[in-house]
Amino acid sequence: MLLVSNPIGYLITLNQPSFYACSGQDNRMLPADPRTLGSTVTDGGTNFAIWSNAADAVELCLFNEVNGKMVETRFAMSHRNGPIWHGYLAGVRPGQRYGYRVYGPWLPEHGVRFNAAKLLLDPYAHATDGEVNYCPEIYGHVADDALGNGDLSKRDPRDSAGKVPYSVVTDAGVRQINRPLVPWAKTVIYEAHVKGLTAFNNEIPEHERGTYKALGHPSTVAHLKSIGITALELLPIAQSITEPTIYDRGRINHWGYNSLLFTAPHRAYAASHDPIAELQWAVDQLHNAGIEVIMDVVYNHTAEGGVGGPTLSYKGIDNHGYYRHDANGNYVDVTGCGNTFAASKPHNVRQIVDSLRWWIEVIGIDGFRFDLTTALYTSNSAFNSSLMAAIGADSVLRNFKMIAEPWDVSRYSLGDFPHPWREWNDAYRDSVRQFWLGDLARGYGEGVSDIASSISGSSQIFHYRGPTSSINFVAAHDGFTIHDMVSYNQKHNEANLEDNKDGNDSNRSWNVGHEGETKDATINEVRHRLKKSLLATLMLSSGVPMLNMGDEVSRTQNGSNNGYSLPLDHSVPSVESYGGGWALPWQLNEMQADTLAAMQSLSQIRETYLADVASEFFTGALDKGTNRKDIAWFSLGGNEMSDDHWRDEEKRSITVFVEADPNKGLLLMLNSSAEETTFTLPDSSWGETFRCIFDASKNTSSYEPVIAAPSAKVQVPEHSVLVWLVSRTR
Repeated sequence: MLLVSNPIGYLITLNQPSFYACSGQDNRMLPADPRTLGSTVTDGGTNFAIWSNAADAVELCLFNEVNGKMVETRFAMSHRNGPIWHGYLAGVRPGQRYGYRVYGPWLPEHGVRFNAAKLLLDPYAHATDGEVNYCPEIYGHVADDALGNGDLSKRDPRDSAGKVPYSVVTDAGVRQINRPLVPWAKTVIYEAHVKGLTAFNNEIPEHERGTYKALGHPSTVAHLKSIGITALELLPIAQSITEPTIYDRGRINHWGYNSLLFTAPHRAYAASHDPIAELQWAVDQLHNAGIEVIMDVVYNHTAEGGVGGPTLSYKGIDNHGYYRHDANGNYVDVTGCGNTFAASKPHNVRQIVDSLRWWIEVIGIDGFRFDLTTALYTSNSAFNSSLMAAIGADSVLRNFKMIAEPWDVSRYSLGDFPHPWREWNDAYRDSVRQFWLGDLARGYGEGVSDIASSISGSSQIFHYRGPTSSINFVAAHDGFTIHDMVSYNQKHNEANLEDNKDGNDSNRSWNVGHEGETKDATINEVRHRLKKSLLATLMLSSGVPMLNMGDEVSRTQNGSNNGYSLPLDHSVPSVESYGGGWALPWQLNEMQADTLAAMQSLSQIRETYLADVASEFFTGALDKGTNRKDIAWFSLGGNEMSDDHWRDEEKRSITVFVEADPNKGLLLMLNSSAEETTFTLPDSSWGETFRCIFDASKNTSSYEPVIAAPSAKVQVPEHSVLVWLVSRTR
C-alpha cells in the first residue's frame, strides 16, 4: 500500500498494481484513442476516455472484489488531447467495475466543485453496479445528513466509493435491426411504464413481470396489437435514481425522470443480469409484431440536483462544462429539478448525439420523446438550436421519429419546432377535455371552434408542417387518467406526502356530480359514455394519437394527477400506491371490458378509413370531380354550419364529415350536452346510405349497426359520439 498526498491536501490510498479479478491486466496506461469517449473494449484490453476541460488531473479507478471486499486500484490518466483525458489498459474486459476521481480547485462561489474524494460515474457508461446509499458521503460539500444539509462552502474529504454505483465496462456493439418503419400517418402511440405495463399480468412468469423481458411476452404484444398500437412509447428507461428528499419520505421516483446516466438501461427493469441483451430481445419481439419502440429521454437535467445535491458524475467531472450557470456561477434551473444540462455546448451536443445513436444502433430504438425539449437550447427558437441542427444533420438520427415536449418551466413553444420534429399538443388535450368535461363542470361553454380545429389536425399551429406534426393526447403519464378525469374535479395527490401541493390544479375534468368512486348506476353510466366519447375523439382526429397506458381499460389512480412516486414496497395495492393504479389492470370488470372493446373498434375504424387520408391537412374546398369537400361541418339541421353557428358559444354539438375515399366517408356526431339531442344526417349529395358503426352509449361487443337514409333524424344520447360509415356509388 502506498500513501500519497493528493492535490487537494489529504491522503489517499493507492493499491500497488495487483489485478485480482482481471487476469492479464498490465499496470501501465498507454495512450488510447481519444476520438471515442467512454470505455471501449479492444482485442487486448480497454480504452478509457473522458471529457473535462477544467480538471487538473484525472484518475481511473478499477474495483475488484477480493475476499468479499472491494479493492480499488488507481491509474493516472496522464494522456490528454485538449479537454479529453484518455488511457488504455491491457487485460481489462467486459464486466470490469470502474469509476473516476477528478482533481481541481474548489471554488463553489464560482460554480467550481472538484472533489477527488468522490467516485464519479463515467457519463458514457452503458451499465452500472451497485446502488446509491443515501448518506452524507455522496455529497461534494460537507453534509450532515442524507439530504445534503450542511456547509455548502466546504469540500468534504470523505470517500464516496462503496456508497455510489460503479460504472461497468460493456462491449455491446452496433447490430442488424429489422424495423417496422411505420409512417407517421399510420402511427398510433401507447405511452407506458416498463414496470407498470406488465406488473399485474398473471400470464407472465412472476419473476419476469414488470421487466424488459415482459415487454416482449406474447400476451403483452397481443394486447398492444388488439388495440391497434404501432409504437410503444416507454417512460424513461435510462439509469435513474430517486431524489434524496423523496427517498427520505419513504418513497421512490417511479417514473424515472431523474437520469443518473443517459445511455445505460435502468438495471431494476431487467429480469436477468444483462439489461442490454434483455432489452434488445424485447425490442426485437415488438419489431417482429410490427410495433416500433419510442423512448422518453431526459437530457435536460440529471440526478445531481441543485447546488446542495449529490456529486455522482458531471458535477465532479466539470460542473461548469456540463451545467448551465449564470454570470455569478449559480445554476440556471429551467427544469424545476435543480440543474439544467448545458445541451447547447459542443461537447454536450456530441454526447447527446452519441447517446441517441447508441440507443438506435445497439438497442434498436425507433424514436425519442424529449422531455422538456425547450430546456435543451438557449436560443430563442428551436430553429436556431445547435442540438436540433446536429440531430437534423446526422445521417442516422434524421431518419428516426423525434417528438418534442415543447415547454419547460420558463417558456412555452408549441408549434416552434422544425420539420421533421413532432410535438406533444397540449392545446389538443385542453380543447377536447373542455368540450366534453370542462364546460359542463363550469356551467358554460365557448362554442365548438376549438374542438373542430383539434379534430381536423390543429392547422392553426402546424400550418406548414401537416397534421402528423401533432401528437394528439387526452391523457398522459402526468395528469389524470381518462377514468379519473370523469370521476374527480380536484386532484388527490396526498400519497406523495407533499400536502397535495404537487400536480396541476387545472385539469378540465368533471366528476358528474360526485367526487370519486360511487355505486350510483346513473353516474357510472354517464362516466362510461364520456370515457368512450373521449377515446373516440382521440382516435378519429387528424394527427397522431397517443394513448395513455390503461385508458383503454379505465385505469384509475384514485384521483392522483401526479403519480410519479410510490412507497418503497408497492407490491400490494394500497392507498399509498394509488390503489395499485400505477400498473395496468389485466383482470377486467364488465365496464372495463366494454371500454377495451370500444378502443379495439375505434382503432379498426381509424386504420381502415382515416390512416390513408391523415398525412395532409383537409382543405374544406369543393372537389369539382366529386362535388364534395374533403371535410365539412354540419349543424343539427343537417346543413353545413354558418358563421352564426361557429359564433354560438352555447353550442354543445357538432357533426363532421371526412372523405375517406371516392366511395366512402366517415361522419362523426358529437353531443357533449347533458340532454339527448336530435341530429340530422346530411343529404344524398354526401352519401346514399349511412351506417352507424360505433355508438358510445351502447355496449360495443353486442352493438348491431344501424342503417339510416340521407337527411334522416337521429337521436344522439347525451355525452355520446356516434360514428357513421357513409357509402355511395357515385
